[in-house]
Amino acid sequence: MTSSLIVATGATGQLGQTLSRLWAESPLPQYQLEALDRSELDISQADRAIAVLSELKPAVIINAAAYTQVDKAESDSSAAHLVNAEAVGRIAAWSAQNNAKLIHISTDFVFDGSSTTPYRPDHQTNPLGAYGASKLAGEHEIQTQAKQCSAIIRTSWLYSEYGNNFVKTMLRLMGEREQLSVVNDQIGSPTSTHGLAALIFAMIPKDNYQGVYHWTDGASISWYEFAQEIQDQAIQAGLLSKAIPISPISTSEYPTAAQRPAYSVLDRSRAKAEFECPVEDWKGQLNLVIKELASK
Repeated sequence: MTSSLIVATGATGQLGQTLSRLWAESPLPQYQLEALDRSELDISQADRAIAVLSELKPAVIINAAAYTQVDKAESDSSAAHLVNAEAVGRIAAWSAQNNAKLIHISTDFVFDGSSTTPYRPDHQTNPLGAYGASKLAGEHEIQTQAKQCSAIIRTSWLYSEYGNNFVKTMLRLMGEREQLSVVNDQIGSPTSTHGLAALIFAMIPKDNYQGVYHWTDGASISWYEFAQEIQDQAIQAGLLSKAIPISPISTSEYPTAAQRPAYSVLDRSRAKAEFECPVEDWKGQLNLVIKELASK
């Protein structure tokens, strides 16, 4: 790498904010991070996005920008495809042409949930809805345009102290309501942006990463079980004053526009084998975020 500049797209998103926050503590003093928000680099604006990259000439691009409104994508699939596939293809092509590495964030929604064992990176994909299809199309663009200089990280149930996510929604509802009902028949793995950022930091100095990796916090739990742990930890941290009853319900009792995979646990063994990064259990990662929220 002749450049020491790293460009991260989606600076105001959960992962983008976490990368910026943790950068000073990262083991990468030889690199400079430039986290760009949509006003600075809108990946859906083709000519402008390429012009910005050509001006900055980064050694590494972390693409954390995405269309993530899963339910809205069902009625707005063209917008999802523009951001999650077409724009990704252009970034991948620029990376290949300019000898830059590309680290791209993808999703468990590329799978249909029919497995009963953790999904490996080479497992057959079969998205159930428009969001998953758009993200899979983006993966295909990368594999076609920049296979030798890229890595795709699929993750799931992403949360942090930033933005909108399940943890913050649960905390709000637990403080407002007398009881809650949470889906108990969708099984997956929560992923803190802190853990995901640690993997990215471990990947950046390497030269030989390519292909698909999976990363989560290692759990195999339901949203209901996740909600219970959120409440327990929030009470201990003083974020909630009391516990409320949480009832398990089925997916059919909580209909959404987009179908979710019933099982989306990801096998992260390849990432763990190839990169040295801190591995905490999911409860420990949740505790990091709960403490961050409690300190604000």
